[in-house]
Amino acid sequence: MNIRTTILVLVLIPVVVVGSIAAAHWPMNAAIVAVLGGVMIYLAYNLYARRIDRDVLRPDPKKATPARMYMDGVDFMPTSRSVLYGYHFKSIAAAGPIVGVIAATNLWGWLPSILWLILGVSFIGWASDYSAIMVAVRNDGNSLSAIAHRLIAPRTRLILFVFIFFYLLLLAGAFVGILAGILDPRADVPFGILMLAVMGLLAGQMLYRWKMDLIVVTAVAVFVTLGSMAIGAQGLSVQKGTTADGKPAAALVYGGPINAIVAGLDDAINSLTGGGALYTVSDPTKADPRLAATTMNAQGTVVPKYVDESGGIKMLPSFIFWCIFLFVFSYLGTILPIWRFAQPVNYIGFWVTFLTIGLSALGAIVGGVWGLLGNADALKAVTFQTAVFKSWMPVLQVPDQAVAAIQPIWPMLFVTIACGAISGWHALFGSIGTARQLEYETDALPVGGGAMFSENTLALLSLIAVSIAGGAGGGAFAAGVGKLLGIVSFGAIPAAYGTALGFGAFVVIVLTVVQLVFRLMRVTLSEWLGDAWVGFKNPHIAAIVSMVLALGLVMSGTWIYLWQLFGASNQLMAALSLLIVTLWLKSSGRNPSYALYPMIFMYVTTMAGTLVTAYNLYASILSNPHVAGQPINVLGAVAMIIVAILLFAAALLIAYDAWGAWQKLRASPLRPAPATGSD
Repeated sequence: MNIRTTILVLVLIPVVVVGSIAAAHWPMNAAIVAVLGGVMIYLAYNLYARRIDRDVLRPDPKKATPARMYMDGVDFMPTSRSVLYGYHFKSIAAAGPIVGVIAATNLWGWLPSILWLILGVSFIGWASDYSAIMVAVRNDGNSLSAIAHRLIAPRTRLILFVFIFFYLLLLAGAFVGILAGILDPRADVPFGILMLAVMGLLAGQMLYRWKMDLIVVTAVAVFVTLGSMAIGAQGLSVQKGTTADGKPAAALVYGGPINAIVAGLDDAINSLTGGGALYTVSDPTKADPRLAATTMNAQGTVVPKYVDESGGIKMLPSFIFWCIFLFVFSYLGTILPIWRFAQPVNYIGFWVTFLTIGLSALGAIVGGVWGLLGNADALKAVTFQTAVFKSWMPVLQVPDQAVAAIQPIWPMLFVTIACGAISGWHALFGSIGTARQLEYETDALPVGGGAMFSENTLALLSLIAVSIAGGAGGGAFAAGVGKLLGIVSFGAIPAAYGTALGFGAFVVIVLTVVQLVFRLMRVTLSEWLGDAWVGFKNPHIAAIVSMVLALGLVMSGTWIYLWQLFGASNQLMAALSLLIVTLWLKSSGRNPSYALYPMIFMYVTTMAGTLVTAYNLYASILSNPHVAGQPINVLGAVAMIIVAILLFAAALLIAYDAWGAWQKLRASPLRPAPATGSD
């Protein structure tokens, strides 16, 4: 089968399967998505990815990698392929394949979402991740900025530093805001996160200092972490009641040995302001995790915990506390040697994520088979409740908003699903982190490409979760996982308990990446401004400055708007990575087509997405008199619009310089690609 036939087959299979189901108006089943996803991943990896690996990149197992040449025990560390796969997968899989997929399904329907997930990862996602790692490995473990300096132009390095730092700042602000918005109202989650940090420190000691067997270390660390998550949820119950207007409602009651203490801690912190809010913020998108939190007042009425009479979200002192908790966790991953905390924590997080995906996928299949055998309840539980397709151009407008926000399917679908199909974070982290731990060049495809395909399964799980449970954000993911855990356990795991475990898994999935975001911010800030002031070369100062800036974004109340801007900048980062890969392939006499065409598509799409996002920030905030009257929201919106313009201008300059570099490469005679992995 030649390459064109392979591409045609990989395109036709998902289009025919899901298109036929949609056209015939058959109900989509979670089991179909699980099976189709598994088949497509197998075919794309074996028929396409391996061919590019063999015919274009040609890794050489005998060539010394940077990890082996410059081993320092801090960043350069030869690592077993099995450990590195888990580490890389958990380092790239965060909120993107969950929140983004759920938002896209709610906006446009499950059909366009599933097609982009499958086709995107098959032709673009794995290629970006794997190629970024190989480019760094073949360039002595240098960052993309340093490689761009050599391949494109000296000023490109500086421009890319600016782009990467502000991109990471958006990423950190969005993720910390999401996590604090879950940890604050969910008293069942924090204990598991605390024990994850403890087990990360212990696992690093057991593995690298005490030289214990990997299987033993894995079993102990994962068992204790999962057990802690279960203990945190113990005693959780749902208390039913009514709202002030008499409608049925429910509130969570924390009566367990651990979560009751956490809830008491939150109350004690909030008592500093008498239980009142420091200030309020608005969320026109209605995606903030705190909006769904309820509590029972003294009169026995179920009331919103964070929403005031005007619909604003109350910023309580406990929210700031959990932000600081997240910063302390991330500080350990930012400052300590990679083997001491960040790597073992992410390795543990990999197993938590793997079990969540595996059990949920099994639940989807069991539900589908059970339904075919005649169990109507099981079949209903795994049947999609969301629309096949909603609109080409959803319009979002709240009362009194002068200008409507728009969400055209192009380009916004491709930036809303920020991960799962392709992600700039993957390429950025892979080139700086994973490439410096790769023991053999031949490990790059199973680690980089394999982890990307694995993250695609998390995105498909998110699509299944929202489609069978409904809702938005982390809550929809947790509720969907809770339903699937109930199915796979044949009812042994109650819905409330399963949902609590789903929330815990969500936080672990995201938090293990947040620490690495700050680690990269520290490195980027040091390389960017270290010559201007030597203090930025100090890792503690660089880390603290990065966290203070991220806290400012979160406290501005605009973090939910950061998500859309993060999505656009994230995919633009992926396009920049593919641009560097394309020029490197061209300069070394290799065929750049597999990276060139995806790069052009992502570059044009994400530049358009950045402009649409900037417009939506204006429409949602500045054109709404109720929101525009809140200085903190206005300040945050203006800051985000400025950042969007800055990122757009930086990307234009890089593209201009890259075009000049491409023209020079076309004009000069190219040496043929080497027969081995040497360049």
